[in-house]
Amino acid sequence: QRVNVTVRSGLPMVVSGSAEPCAQLLVSSIGVVGSAEQNQRHSARFFDFLTAQLGLGTERIVIRFYPLEPWQIGKNKTVMTFL
Repeated sequence: QRVNVTVRSGLPMVVSGSAEPCAQLLVSSIGVVGSAEQNQRHSARFFDFLTAQLGLGTERIVIRFYPLEPWQIGKNKTVMTFL
């Protein structure tokens, strides 16, 4: 219920100066991605999954974490603050 995934394949992308196959994962969450320690743990798990599923080396994957506040996400005609 609290996870949404969007996949956009075939986009032109360059990572580390190379246009070889690569991936970028954007992770936004309320209260889960707010510290370096949290993100280090999440990063390891995401990298394990992405390298296994996509067959990419870790150097071809970039993860960006975005901490959010509950009032920044709208759902069911309100914001998460009130859900």
